[in-house]
Amino acid sequence: MPKSIRSSRFTLAALLFFFPAINAQSTAQTPDFGAILPIAFDTGGPVIRAHTEALNPLTVAGERGVLLGQQDGEFEAWVLPVKILSHLSIEADVDGYTVPIDVNQQAAEIEVRPDRTVITYAHIAFTVRQIMFSPNDGPPGTGPVVLFEFDCLHPTDFTFRFTPNLEFMWPMRNEGHPGPEWVPGVAEGKPLPGGMNGYYVLHADYPDLAAALTIPGASSGILAPYQERPQVHPVELKLRIDPARDNGRLYPLLMAVGTNPTTANTQALGATLENLNQNIATLYRAHSESYKNLLANSVSIDTPDKSLNEAFQWAVVSIEQLKAKPWAPDSVKGTGFSPYNKGTAADGALAPADETALVAGYYASGDSARPGFGWFFGRDSLYTLYAVDGYGDFALAKSELEFLIHRQRDDGKIMHEYSQTAAAIDWRAFPYMYAAADSTPLFLLATLDYVRASGDTAFLIANRDAIEKAWEFETSHAADAAHGGNGIYTNEQGTGWVESWPGGMPHQEIYLALLDQQAGAAMAQIEDLLHDAAKSQAAKSRAGSVAKTINDQFYDADKHCYAFSRNKDGALDRTTTVYPALAWWSDLAGTSQPDGAHSILTHPEGCLQQLAAHTLNTDWGLRDVSNEEKIYDGMSYHQGSVWPLFTGWAALAEYRSNQPLAGYQILMENANLTKAQDLGAVTELLSGDFSVPFGRSTSHQLWSSAMVITPILRGLFGITIDTQSKTITVNPHLPAGWNHADVLHLPVKDGYLDLTFNKYADHWEVLLGGPFVSAWRVRTDSPGTSSNTRVPGVRVPIPPVQLDESAEIPQPGSRTVHARVLHEAWRANGATLVFEGLAGSSAFYGLVGIDLVPHLKVDSQGNTGIPPLDFEHLAAYAQPCKAPCGTTGLDLHFPEGEGWKTITVTLTW
Repeated sequence: MPKSIRSSRFTLAALLFFFPAINAQSTAQTPDFGAILPIAFDTGGPVIRAHTEALNPLTVAGERGVLLGQQDGEFEAWVLPVKILSHLSIEADVDGYTVPIDVNQQAAEIEVRPDRTVITYAHIAFTVRQIMFSPNDGPPGTGPVVLFEFDCLHPTDFTFRFTPNLEFMWPMRNEGHPGPEWVPGVAEGKPLPGGMNGYYVLHADYPDLAAALTIPGASSGILAPYQERPQVHPVELKLRIDPARDNGRLYPLLMAVGTNPTTANTQALGATLENLNQNIATLYRAHSESYKNLLANSVSIDTPDKSLNEAFQWAVVSIEQLKAKPWAPDSVKGTGFSPYNKGTAADGALAPADETALVAGYYASGDSARPGFGWFFGRDSLYTLYAVDGYGDFALAKSELEFLIHRQRDDGKIMHEYSQTAAAIDWRAFPYMYAAADSTPLFLLATLDYVRASGDTAFLIANRDAIEKAWEFETSHAADAAHGGNGIYTNEQGTGWVESWPGGMPHQEIYLALLDQQAGAAMAQIEDLLHDAAKSQAAKSRAGSVAKTINDQFYDADKHCYAFSRNKDGALDRTTTVYPALAWWSDLAGTSQPDGAHSILTHPEGCLQQLAAHTLNTDWGLRDVSNEEKIYDGMSYHQGSVWPLFTGWAALAEYRSNQPLAGYQILMENANLTKAQDLGAVTELLSGDFSVPFGRSTSHQLWSSAMVITPILRGLFGITIDTQSKTITVNPHLPAGWNHADVLHLPVKDGYLDLTFNKYADHWEVLLGGPFVSAWRVRTDSPGTSSNTRVPGVRVPIPPVQLDESAEIPQPGSRTVHARVLHEAWRANGATLVFEGLAGSSAFYGLVGIDLVPHLKVDSQGNTGIPPLDFEHLAAYAQPCKAPCGTTGLDLHFPEGEGWKTITVTLTW
């Protein structure tokens, strides 16, 4: 019995819509389908190759459609916002070989590139390649394309089985099961034998929704006639491959959807499939070229760490793949895919034509109509825009901000969620659109960041009312001081971060308070750019007042950090969480620290050590709640799981606080996830106890990939761009083992620039290059710096001795075991470093440059040693430091006992 019959990977063969095939052909010309000639697939750019892991997810996404599946090749297909089919599987029957072969079990290799994903099935009788891509410019009503390339020794019959779904994305109502009709191919006015070269039409209960699909040359499976008792059969496409004829040719799985009577009829759907069939090669070339242009026109990094360079590129690609076009149900020019979205703007007017926005992420929907978080989110996109601004897609950033403005509530609040089917239902009757309180302050922060990076002050002028309305909403919904409040935005306007909390929902999270403060600082700069000094000063004063209140009312002296939340009665929820990391999200003015760092917080040290310690920081990222808290549960969504989003916050916090060793170890925890699950993307959340994603984790998550880019550009390299003053600020914190790095194609208003980082014995030299360099200057906040008079650039001092570390990738299912740096403090003639590791374990950290000091003394509160120096003294400070720059190391042995131990090491020279 075939696998699909045993496993119920089929649907009811609905009989209501079965019509004799000859009637379907009586009034229309049958489309002509055919295999296509080989395509010259692009072999440049980043690529990930791996042996397949059957249950690991894959995503092939574009603006018009997505494929969501597993590395064994089984998938579901969406022409957005409609799921056409799911559970597609393949079986092969080789002539003269008496056992059917489950092709999916033969999945051997997966290759992921920006423009396509390829799964190779390998068997002694054949090799099959499944080539998947999702073009943005296919015929209306089409989305992803799947090409099958067959290399067979003998003639082979392939059977493709699938569940026909024909479901709109959540929460639009779906009714009934689709009824499959087979429209056979015709030659010389007669149906072809066995119905060959036809296509399926999947009918709904109403004439305004249908889908069609086929493979050229295929015939149908079982279709019970109306006269038979109701019965269940799999839906199948049967394709015979003759190696003498078919080797090298490509057989496409063609799919299309119609969402109104004009596009959902059999003739129109057949014509759409034929149109797609004829244009696949052209579509692929344009699709591939778009990714070449994306990477060529985006920022890239060139460092000694190839894996980090690639993780950065993949994060850019991952964000690009999560763009989508909002769908509207009303037909315009008979396409069914309207360029207008009626009634979605705040005033009920038309939103602009051809909008593009970002969805939060994708994951297979299973038996539901919810493909992960495959709809539009406010706060998810707003965090992501910092990465988008960083790599220079200003058009996307502007489009996303405008998308949110068009859906701003009348009182100024910014939306949180907007389904891909929202325009077809009473979306505002659901509780999701404005459920979150944080989208509003994040909107103000992201608006300023976009304008600073792009120089688009015209955007501020055009959208001044919407921006000021958002600020008015935030300030008018702060806790009323006249009634015992503290003047800070509260959770009464929606969720801050947590959507559930033991003992009841928080009144005023530190998370929201910190965003409120930074939004005030952002609004002050926005009003400066709008030339309203009074409003700017008012926003600046409020930001200062909120910062003081946070420090006065949220600081927990016992835990040396800031409480999770404040209750109405002034009591604190003292749970140790990751949320104080938000104090460093923006680089707007804060409190100056002795080491030159800036922070809203006047007592940041304890928080920074907590972020780096094993109680919050696993080997694969940051938990939101410490594992020492009673409420901690590593399987909980909000009380213990690891989110790459949190990891990005923490990495940026450490870097901006001059804690680069902790910053690097945390940054790499995110970068290492690029190849951990959905290849090329970063997942939504992982266990707090084991290195494994949640089973329901959205595997291709928008802000998770963004949290690779932002900590690299703004933390590791310390880059801030201010187009108004044509100034690039760099505060680099590069690893001691690096001697050179480049940040290439930095976008600026009038072109692009490059930054080159060269390491010398006592400083990094940062040089500004590119065709527009004469109009720009580079500066740094690092103390003791000097300008380079030869070319635009600065010199950033570094200690003569530096600590080097490597980023270890945790094994799947492992617990947190790696040692980490909790704190570092560097002085003119020495440094103090605090390490943490498991009792009885050892760790090695390289020391770079110790041959440049006459004597190095090491003192510690644990068992540590330093091997003899083996490298020649480098006397020439004026020359670039040559690897390995005099490398030796600290061999740390943590004390015996239970749990985690610390060692404090003091270096003196």
